[in-house]
Amino acid sequence: MKTKYIVYSVLLIGIIALIVYRVNANSEIGEPKSSSEITTATTVKGLVLYPQKFNDNISLSGTVEANEQIEIRSEVSGVVESINFQEGAKVAQGQVLFKVNDIELQAQLSKVQTAQKLASENERRAKLLLEKQAISQEEYDIVSADFQSASAESQLIKAQLSKTIVRAPFSGTIGLRSISKGTYVTPITPIAKLVNTSKLKITFSIPEKYASQVTVGSKLTFTTSDSTAEYEAEVYAIEPEVEIATRTLKMRAIAENREGKLYPGTYANVMLPLESIDDALMVPSESLIPVQNGKRIFISDHGLAKEIDVKIGARTGNEVRVLTGLKAGDTILTYGVMALKNGTPVNIDLEQPEKHFAE
Repeated sequence: MKTKYIVYSVLLIGIIALIVYRVNANSEIGEPKSSSEITTATTVKGLVLYPQKFNDNISLSGTVEANEQIEIRSEVSGVVESINFQEGAKVAQGQVLFKVNDIELQAQLSKVQTAQKLASENERRAKLLLEKQAISQEEYDIVSADFQSASAESQLIKAQLSKTIVRAPFSGTIGLRSISKGTYVTPITPIAKLVNTSKLKITFSIPEKYASQVTVGSKLTFTTSDSTAEYEAEVYAIEPEVEIATRTLKMRAIAENREGKLYPGTYANVMLPLESIDDALMVPSESLIPVQNGKRIFISDHGLAKEIDVKIGARTGNEVRVLTGLKAGDTILTYGVMALKNGTPVNIDLEQPEKHFAE
């Protein structure tokens, strides 16, 4: 009997303990949490948006080209008789550069001029005979044609003689020569390059979406790979169509080169201003979160993080212009945002906004 009473007593005590445990657990669920159990606010960096002046520029790659450039060649074949320029020197328009030997052409001219005189005399006599009706009109026309043919041949040889003296077609700097005195040259023999660098052309292409924002007369600046100096230029010509393969529009600008520090063929980093905005909203690029349909950014709304979809425009090295989604006075969260969600409490360490120009 004692064993039976002991078993019943143990069971009763266990049931009472279970009831007490459940009552205590239910009471804890209804009680408010202690301060240590409340979610801790996340500390992030942020800044207040203010409108600022923003110059929307695009950075482009271009090439510096000579204003005028040709390869000097002889139009006639022959032996070079004299060279009248110094390599790398300045030459003036019309200056004699070199002369090709013209002895054979002079001999040919003398022969043709003799025949021309005879043909001229024959034509004069035939005209007199025609007036006296001693010869027919047909006979006179044959003599007259001989005279005109001799005159034309004389003019042809004189033209060939004039080409034995090669002159500079424009003022500029002549390069290194590829011939010497006594060299036999032909029309395909390169002599030297003549380059006019008093002004230089900058050729570059812009994406088609900016085509309507650039016109003839637009100003730009550029630098070259061999110098940090900044130069100014002005657009003077634009291609009439977009290149389909690259979807770009080619254009050219002209720049002064009075000091001669720029060289044709060098690389040019072109900075082309598109527009100036007085009330742009700029945000740090690290504050933007890429999503499937664009970009998002977190702002602080009464101490809680809030996601905003934004549309962006031009960018600088470390900032991006926001076109829609934000307004002046918004507090954006810039650093430590990757772990945030909508409604996350935040403590904000405010920063000062920086001012930059677009690239």
